[in-house]
Amino acid sequence: MNENKLEDSKGFAALLRLVRPKQWIKNGFIFLPLFFGGALLHTDALLAGLITFFAYSFAASSIYCFNDIYDVEADRRHPVKCHRPIASGAVSIKQAYGLMFLMFALSMGVCSLLGSWETMGIIIFYWLLNLGYCAKFKQYAIIDVCIVAFGFVLRLLAGGVATGIVLSKWIVLMTFLITLFMSFAKRRDDVLRMEKTGEAPRKNTIRYNLTFINQAITITASVTLVCYIMYTVSPEVIENFHTENLYLTSVFVLVGLLRYIQIAVVDQKSGDPTKIILRDRITQFIVLAWLLSFLILIYIV
Repeated sequence: MNENKLEDSKGFAALLRLVRPKQWIKNGFIFLPLFFGGALLHTDALLAGLITFFAYSFAASSIYCFNDIYDVEADRRHPVKCHRPIASGAVSIKQAYGLMFLMFALSMGVCSLLGSWETMGIIIFYWLLNLGYCAKFKQYAIIDVCIVAFGFVLRLLAGGVATGIVLSKWIVLMTFLITLFMSFAKRRDDVLRMEKTGEAPRKNTIRYNLTFINQAITITASVTLVCYIMYTVSPEVIENFHTENLYLTSVFVLVGLLRYIQIAVVDQKSGDPTKIILRDRITQFIVLAWLLSFLILIYIV
């Protein structure tokens, strides 16, 4: 039984872990233009969004492969990352490169179904930017989290271009800010580990400390909330959705941000947004309540 599990871990299961399908949830930002544009029920727009989602997900998986190839030596010294497929020896470097280019080819193939050179250009730019991030830019404090946040803006832009929905400047700004907030919360994990063990998980971790990270989290959370409120009361939004009551949904945004901070700062748990969304029931309830309230206000009331 154990031998079968070992063989499985070095086969398809290991390759699947390498492309990190659980991380695809991040590409849900592609659907935000449809959500905020009131086009969730438009079949053509929804189909374009789905195609873009998978094209982007394959491109992101390609980057995950490259990241693990590039960081293999550092991962082998890490108490948690040493279990990653390449670092543990379950997947060879050659296999990882093959999977990396296969994922990118799949991304371009799926994206070609849209017939949108603009969307393909955004995905290629995202891919190249993240190659640079993995190889060099993530070594620089602040620049690293800004690039991560900008990656989510690119997801948003890809969704908008693919579906033909014009994005509000508030949505673009909020996307950057809230993902910057989450990136700082995730970096907090590295700072805590460095203070406990004396070893920096990343080269740039020494350029952060808890005081700075906590202040950065507070600032970005505050500005995100203000931007969201400004969005809900802006004349263009009131005119588009024919309601002046969207500001009521700000309550859920505030509670959601506070819950995120509580998990990262008080509970000292991982600030990884994927883990929080998939595991924390309170966060899931808050997100669902926000979604339902927003949908009711723009589609029903």
